[in-house]
Amino acid sequence: MTRSLLNRSLPAIGLVAFLLAWEAAPLLGLAQRSLVPLPSELPAAFLREVKSGIWQTSVWLSLSHYTMGLFVGAGAGVGLGIVTGMSGVAEGLLAWVNRVLRPIPGLAWVPFAIIWFGVNQSGAVFIISVGVFWIVYFATHGAIRSVDRDLIEVAKAFGFASAPERLIKVLLPAATPGILVGLRTALGQAWMAVVAAELFGVTGLGSRMMQASSLLATDIVVVYMLTMAALYGLMDALFMFAQGRLLQWKP
Repeated sequence: MTRSLLNRSLPAIGLVAFLLAWEAAPLLGLAQRSLVPLPSELPAAFLREVKSGIWQTSVWLSLSHYTMGLFVGAGAGVGLGIVTGMSGVAEGLLAWVNRVLRPIPGLAWVPFAIIWFGVNQSGAVFIISVGVFWIVYFATHGAIRSVDRDLIEVAKAFGFASAPERLIKVLLPAATPGILVGLRTALGQAWMAVVAAELFGVTGLGSRMMQASSLLATDIVVVYMLTMAALYGLMDALFMFAQGRLLQWKP
């Protein structure tokens, strides 16, 4: 019983130890006081941002970029992943296109986002969509490809001869767990893409962090870093809840 309680307490103990070490480092001269904010200073910095209204505005704008980019990128990734997973011809046609485009980082698309869309939300959504697309595409493609071929043959034997019927009755139910893994990974990748998307001036959490860093307001930078972490944690928890409900049929 005592050991079980200790094991459950370990995460909290680790977090407290980390915060104490963080608090002590600048005070002991192990880090520059002007560059490393104390954890005890963060609540006051957070309240200042909230009272000014900047925090709420930044969160709302970044969430709008995030949600739209995630929806577009994930939708395209699932759709194309299903097509190439079901069709060897489509997979072959796109094989070299994937190899050429996949290694290009999201930041490399920023100049094109500015040229094509301008410094606005559409440009940010484009950058986030690119960052999300490849993760979801390969997860979906792999999940469709890994479906047991015997299931497909059984489906044909029961009269599900057309591709749409096989997709709805066999492939999607069997591939859903793998697709959801890709979508969950994309939730975190999309937040990383938000910062990259806002580097070129689109207002949001990332741009506010850049403004604060240019003024050496490191406490504000950390506040927005923790805000992103909290938002991701909330979305991940909601996603896991939805995933559990969706996969209730799994043993």
